[in-house]
Amino acid sequence: MSERRHESYLSAEIGPLPFCPGCGHELVVRALDRALVGLQPDPAKVVLVTDIGCIGLSCRYFITSAFHGLHGRSITYACGLKLARPELTVIALKGDGGCGIGGTHLLNVARRNIGITLIVANNFNYGMTGGQHSVTTPTGGLTPTTPWGNVEAPMDLCATAVAAGAAWVYRATAFDDDLPSVLARAIAQPGFAMVDIWELCTAYYMPRNELRKKGLFELLGRLGFGLGQQIDRPRPEYSESWRDAAAAGRRARAPRPRIERAFASRLGRQTGIIIAGSAGQKIKSTATLFAQGAMFAGLHATQKDDYPITVQTGHSVAEVILSPDRIVYTGIDRPDYVVIVSENGLARIRGLLATLPESCTVYADELLALPPTAAKLVRLPLAKAGKQLGRLAVATVALGALCEGAQLFALEAFARAVTTFQKPKIAEPSTRALSAGAELLRQGLG
Repeated sequence: MSERRHESYLSAEIGPLPFCPGCGHELVVRALDRALVGLQPDPAKVVLVTDIGCIGLSCRYFITSAFHGLHGRSITYACGLKLARPELTVIALKGDGGCGIGGTHLLNVARRNIGITLIVANNFNYGMTGGQHSVTTPTGGLTPTTPWGNVEAPMDLCATAVAAGAAWVYRATAFDDDLPSVLARAIAQPGFAMVDIWELCTAYYMPRNELRKKGLFELLGRLGFGLGQQIDRPRPEYSESWRDAAAAGRRARAPRPRIERAFASRLGRQTGIIIAGSAGQKIKSTATLFAQGAMFAGLHATQKDDYPITVQTGHSVAEVILSPDRIVYTGIDRPDYVVIVSENGLARIRGLLATLPESCTVYADELLALPPTAAKLVRLPLAKAGKQLGRLAVATVALGALCEGAQLFALEAFARAVTTFQKPKIAEPSTRALSAGAELLRQGLG
């Protein structure tokens, strides 16, 4: 509550409200002012959010804070404010045109139950831009874009919000004597609340369709759109639920192990490694363990992955950069080492092999038919090892061999990453696969 009582939340400094004579927007704005007077919130803790449209002109006439943005987007701005500052009272005002342009935002704020209030000034047309038809224009309605009568069915904004999961929805007209109290009730709701206010556009829709106050109520009846409370079904507000869930998750989550240097490395320059295999061979996760092992040896590491949108089929390629110094550029223009463990991996990087210099070393399964390359080749029985240790061990065997052969960092550092970040049931066979890969090099099979 503010320290002093406010007799009005409208400011007289700017001048009179800017709406056309008889426009329903003025009735809506003044009803909102009376609702705020009844509630007496601190103006510094109230934000009116608007977008393009005649009703969007209103927020600057209030003594509260305000945010004005793109057409159809007022709900998104309002939600962002509420999520960032849950203590604020956030009220979005938009027209039926904005509801059409930002329809998905209406669905999602209703579904999530984010605690904003949405006031829709619904006059069946785009009044600011010339009276074009909108999503709520009644069938048969005459507008510049429907000169022979609108052939579309009007959207029931209230039914749409209810179907999306809204907790509190009310349909009113700008002529209702109790509109201020209805708006006050909506603002006081802890979750999402929407008031769809039917009114008249005296500049365009009203004269074109000879619509008056009586006709407005007849239109409601003809369409079967009832006035009053459409739903009042309280449920937890989104931002509060999210914060509760996040807090519970933080309490339940075990702290992630820290990586601190425990081993030495003789690597003196930035080095790029490409690991190419198939989906399902744990290429990415094994490459991550490899990079973490390097970090245990005091090295900097980056990783970039490449895989198709199908995820579980086709190739899987990981690019890892290791360096004793900070890595600024994370791309690998010319790799120092390439590891190939499957046909899918070979197919993905086949074109690269022809460009490799003599300084590059390729570790590849002995059964793969490699194209000509100037790089040094190290052929390993990776498929055979996979049969003995399991298909998921192939990448670990290959990187164990690389770690032993290239001497980038101690194999024990790689093993430390495995035992630190994998569950014991998985770490035990992974450690055996590392040792098996290193043994292939020691036996001179490369």
